[in-house]
Amino acid sequence: MRFEVDGVEFDYASHTILHDVGFQIGPQDFLAVLGPNGVGKTTLLKCLDRVLEPSRGSVLVNHKDTRAMRKLEVARLMAYVPQRSEVSRMCVYDLILLGRKPHFNWTASAYDHQLTADIIGSMGLADLSLRYVDEISGGEFQLVQIARALVQQPQVLLLDEPTSSLDIGHQHRIMSIIREVVQAKAMTAVVAIHDINLSIRYCNRFLLMKDGYIHAFGGKEVITPKNIAAVYQIDVSVGEFNGIPIVVPI
Repeated sequence: MRFEVDGVEFDYASHTILHDVGFQIGPQDFLAVLGPNGVGKTTLLKCLDRVLEPSRGSVLVNHKDTRAMRKLEVARLMAYVPQRSEVSRMCVYDLILLGRKPHFNWTASAYDHQLTADIIGSMGLADLSLRYVDEISGGEFQLVQIARALVQQPQVLLLDEPTSSLDIGHQHRIMSIIREVVQAKAMTAVVAIHDINLSIRYCNRFLLMKDGYIHAFGGKEVITPKNIAAVYQIDVSVGEFNGIPIVVPI
């Protein structure tokens, strides 16, 4: 599976939000999109999933331009987990099952139900399956949202701040689950995230954004004091702990 973004731009009210964004990632890549608030991270994810239509540029999955696809076809290839979702009076099982909607016509099949049950079990959500969504915690709700995305069986998983406002335990559990699924299913994941150190621990590719442009893209070698200072306007030191790079403000 090959995921290519070529020259994507997005304009809003005569103001350009994204400028010539382009990168390529492949199977088992877990890409962190980094940058301060308002830099265009959420806009980029929405353009990738065609929630928003780019003003210019293209997004290709397996060399096929998503602009040539029906929205249903895009939904079968890519799943998007927004930062905020409305919590409805629906049970956890039914909400996760809705992720199969791009794959069935009128009603869910036995396969749809079995896949939903399997993913609920694999993510440790079985005890919550009959609970109402508005009765579970924020961390549990994020796991439910990810489970709903996974039952779509996408090739590309897009996540907008999936660990925001969560305790450290849920942050690491969610990022670990995403990485494990990406590796096991040979998927590609793109996550917009603020915590640089959390992203370094779980991601293998990094895109640093500044003013709607790509400032740097690559592996852990782009996580440098110079790049971070340019993007976040803060001086840092990049060291190492147990073989994992760590960013420390100075």
